[in-house]
Amino acid sequence: MLIPSVMTAQTLDECQQAAERNYPLIRQYDLITKTTDLTVKNLQKGWLPQLSAQAQATLQSDVTNWPDQMQTMMQQMGISTKGLSKGQYRLGIDVQQTVFDGGLIRSQQQIARQQGKIQEAQNEATLYQVRQRVNEMYFALLLTEERIRLTQDLQTLLTANEKKLAAMVKGGTAAASDEQTVKAERLNAVQQLTELQSQKQMLRHLMTTFCGIEVAAPVKPSFPSQAALQENNARPELKVLDAQIQLANAQEKALDAALMPKLGVFAQGFYGYPGYNMFEDMMKRQGSWNGMIGARLTWNIGALYTRKNDKAKLNAQRSMFNVQREVFLFNNRMEQLQESENMTRYQRLMATDNDIIALRSSVRKAAESKLSHGIIDVNDLVREINQENAARVQQSIHELELLKEMYDQKYTTNH
Repeated sequence: MLIPSVMTAQTLDECQQAAERNYPLIRQYDLITKTTDLTVKNLQKGWLPQLSAQAQATLQSDVTNWPDQMQTMMQQMGISTKGLSKGQYRLGIDVQQTVFDGGLIRSQQQIARQQGKIQEAQNEATLYQVRQRVNEMYFALLLTEERIRLTQDLQTLLTANEKKLAAMVKGGTAAASDEQTVKAERLNAVQQLTELQSQKQMLRHLMTTFCGIEVAAPVKPSFPSQAALQENNARPELKVLDAQIQLANAQEKALDAALMPKLGVFAQGFYGYPGYNMFEDMMKRQGSWNGMIGARLTWNIGALYTRKNDKAKLNAQRSMFNVQREVFLFNNRMEQLQESENMTRYQRLMATDNDIIALRSSVRKAAESKLSHGIIDVNDLVREINQENAARVQQSIHELELLKEMYDQKYTTNH
């Protein structure tokens, strides 16, 4: 159980999915979700009672007092009239409860959710680029493996001709230099094979690191249908622009909520001097408990001053996002057009690849026969062998490049 299991991936889709799971940016999805949820929950707490405590002590230059005539009259009646003290204090608590906010909290929550959607869409757009990098490495690995196979076939062919020439040298019908020429060409093929195998190992190591799993021998993907390539564009970058437009709509609704009146209830209580009974406090000069409950209706029309400009600003932002959308779609269509032209070019080239290979193979076989009869020299044979191999390499390149263009177009339209 302590031995880690090794996952393998061979298809292009498996490699793309593994690379997306392995890419560090994937962890940001959870962080965005958590941040958005916390923001929405904090805004929801705006409906909870809001408590505030306060303590205050003052020394005033003047205070409310009895008129002189009343003081004289009360003194005659034997009533002490000290009046309010210039030193005053209070320690209290205020409680406020929102009853109606005109939809302000709801609109703020909608804005927070929409901002979270924008971040998720931006994250998705960045993560989507991983597919293109996987495509590049995957088809490079496929092409390298195909060239390895053709180089091995070339070695086999050169080895067979080398053995024939060795027999001819023993029989005195060929010079030793002819055998050496073919042998040198075979050794060149051995060197090419070594370089290609090293390149394959490097590409497999890169893909294994990038995908986070061991990548075994890749499987050449099938040709996608033309209908799938012509479907509507579903690139994640368009989701970003759509989410930004929706955010502007939510912000516009918040402007309406800001103009609505606000209704709330409140309760205040404090211990201090003076209290609400002013006359008693003038007589006793001692702290007392005081309380008040009530309702408050506020209507701040200051948002009207900037409402017109704020709405114009949001309209301008929406127009800007629509322009960005058109620019992206225009550039995307240009990429699709270029990829379509490349696909057409490779299809035309592939139409004659088999004929070229058949002709080169026939010429090579004829050259082998001519060499056996001493009609041509070995250099002509080597040239024909290399040209046949080059034709087979070109056929593989055309086929894989056509496949790559098709899958690049799938990436361009996200299908």
